[in-house]
Amino acid sequence: MPRNSYFQFKQFRIVQERSAMKVGMDGVLLGAWADPSGAERILDIGTGTGLVALMMAQKNRSALIDAIEIDSDAFLEAVLNVQQSPWNDRIRVECCSFQDFAEQTERKYDLIVSNPPFFAKDGLKAPAQNRAQARHSHTLSLAELISRAKSVLTPNGRMALVLPFESLTEIESLAKSNGLYISRLCRVKSNPVKPNFRILIELTLKEHTIQEESLMIEFEKHHDYTPEYMELTRDFYLKF
Repeated sequence: MPRNSYFQFKQFRIVQERSAMKVGMDGVLLGAWADPSGAERILDIGTGTGLVALMMAQKNRSALIDAIEIDSDAFLEAVLNVQQSPWNDRIRVECCSFQDFAEQTERKYDLIVSNPPFFAKDGLKAPAQNRAQARHSHTLSLAELISRAKSVLTPNGRMALVLPFESLTEIESLAKSNGLYISRLCRVKSNPVKPNFRILIELTLKEHTIQEESLMIEFEKHHDYTPEYMELTRDFYLKF
């Protein structure tokens, strides 16, 4: 996916000149897969440029959405992208850590979405500090994300995440230890010859029969997208 100064979707544009992490497939996958139906309040943790929050606003035409971002450059671009979108009256962007937000807010959310930092804090760091913060879990571990997110969920609330496939065992353990249940799980692979590289997972406070699925993005030829991937992202990508 090209790293241009902006990325145009069907109903909104993402300006990404200053943000450490540009529009990428992970955010698009999460925003397209997460189900905001019936949600009155939605929280996007680590919104970056505001991509997933805007996708939620497009999919749910009435929800009020809070989007939080710790990096000041990304925060400013998220504010700009929200202001220039059709849903600027329903999305509020705040510059803060999730830890501070969870401690201070009295709100409860029907849906929480997050494309969290992937890499362990002792892993190889990206050279730029803000890019490292966006990519690494030293400011917000997965365990802390899950435990604090539970505290701001409504009783029927849901939490949707995109994570590396290798995190599946960890997220299963964290869900169990926090009294959460997997309700949906999608294993994602890039093409037929590559192994699964991402999971899309939804957690709830109530036990459900797990809806399991798989998604392949391309066939063996690059940019030869599968019908399933095109259908999932059709409402967003111009090319579909």
